[in-house]
Formats: sequence, C-alpha cells, structure tokens
Amino acid sequence: MISTDKPLVYFILGAAGSGRRSVLLDLIADGLPKTDQPAVLLCENEASTPVDEKLPAVTRWAWTGSAIEAEFPAAATHVFLISDGRGSPVDQIEALKPWIDQNGAEMGRVITVVNCQLGEAHPPLLAWYDACVHFSDVVLLNLREGVLNKWISDFQGRYKDQFFPCLIEFVKAGRVKSASVVLDPVALRISHYFEEEQEWIITGGVDESEAEGDEEIQAAPEEDPYLTRHTGGRRVKEIPGIADYLPATK
Repeated sequence: MISTDKPLVYFILGAAGSGRRSVLLDLIADGLPKTDQPAVLLCENEASTPVDEKLPAVTRWAWTGSAIEAEFPAAATHVFLISDGRGSPVDQIEALKPWIDQNGAEMGRVITVVNCQLGEAHPPLLAWYDACVHFSDVVLLNLREGVLNKWISDFQGRYKDQFFPCLIEFVKAGRVKSASVVLDPVALRISHYFEEEQEWIITGGVDESEAEGDEEIQAAPEEDPYLTRHTGGRRVKEIPGIADYLPATK
C-alpha cells in the first residue's frame, strides 16, 4: 500500500548517454500536478548537460561503491534519482532500499531508459538490460533512430514472452505517451526486493536428532536472484560492465 504521507522516490536506470534527463524532464512536466514539489538527484559521476538547468531542484548524490550518500531534499514530494550510468545497476538498487528507509520515504517506481542503438550494437548488453528490467516497473525505449524494427520487436518480446509485468513504452522525440501512467506508483516490477511483505521460502527436512518422522520446518525471505552472492562475495548472477561498452570519459 502506497502512503500519500511519505515522499516518493523514483530511480532512473540506464546507460550514460541514453537521454534519461530529457525523458525525465518530460515526465515531470506532464506527469505531476503543479502542486507537487519534485527534486532531482543526479549521480556525481554523470557529466553535466544543458538539460540539467531545466530540471527542478537538481543536486548531486555520491556513489561510494556500496552505498548512496545524499541529503534528502527538504519538502520534496517526489524525488528522482538518476543512477550512475557507468556503474552496476544491481549494486545501486541494493543500496537504494536502505537509503529510502533511512529517509522515511517510499519507493515510487524504477524506470529504465533503454539506449536501443547501444543495445543493438552490443548484443552482450542484453544481459545488462535483463538486470535493469528485472527491477523495473517501466521500460522506456529511447534512441531508436536507425535501429532495426526486428531488434526492437525482439527486445519487447523477450520480456513479454516471460510474462514480465512491467510497462514497456516508446520514447518519441524525448516524450512519453502518458507521463502520469509512467509515474503511477503502483508496483509492476517482477522483483520483490522493495516490497514490505516479501515472499517467504518454506523448507523442510528430517532432523536426525528427533524421532523418525519429525520434520524441522524453516522459513526465510525469498532472495532476489540478482542480489544473491557466493560465499566469497561475488554475485551468483553476474552481468556485463556497462562502462566497457561506452565511450571513455574525458
């Protein structure tokens, strides 16, 4: 249940250079009532663009490699965090939940902006986008100029065939068809990581110390496949490093 008393946090995933800020500018302008007070937190690793000056109340947040460091914008009703577009979306998602809890806020939605040109040019990045979509309520297909229709159709079908509940929409000239629908905080993500009441896994086994036939029943919260780690700390489900496929920064 979404509380109207708490500020909503939206996390904008996507590779650096995907046009996330232009898309966000449209979402805020067309998707929020004028009475709301939005604020934008831009990762300090993201290069500045002319669009930044048009976004409301822009400040920077720091990524330590394991935690999000940012002062929560005072009086904001909607806070939009733009991720580090050269870093791991999984690591940042994992750190996002405790940051939201610490600030007394509530998860709105995770939105992934897809650079279709980048995805078509580098097939291994499908695994990177799989991770983003796994946590996303909305997937926005951007920068489609020159991209084969078959690639776009196959990308959509990849998730529809697996019955992903997320909304998949096109971005046309930097605009989304229905911004208010995109920002509706009803969860459509397949991951349960942000849910207050997570799924529990029930396991049972015979305890040899007990009488034969007695079973020990154990229950534990469902572990997200992308967040699961080996004993040594490496993730069980690894994804490509997006920075390897992007132009070097100056």
